[in-house]
Amino acid sequence: MKYSYRCPECGVFTLDQSIKDEPISECPSCGQPVKRIIGKNINVIYRTTGFYNTDHGSACASADSMSDSCASCEHYEAHKDA
Repeated sequence: MKYSYRCPECGVFTLDQSIKDEPISECPSCGQPVKRIIGKNINVIYRTTGFYNTDHGSACASADSMSDSCASCEHYEAHKDA
């Protein structure tokens, strides 16, 4: 995982560490004390269906629920003129 640290001399830098590793306390470049920055960007991996615009539920099978996103749906051609 990548962790960000702030050094008073060098500024912000990132370091690849295991999640089990203790945070470093000194800058690897200059030896000054550093603080780890808590980041907002977290990589999330969804390992399930239903999170993509190409996934369609049964709602696409009816003409009253047709939308522009249904253009790639297998039911689109059958229901577009209904």
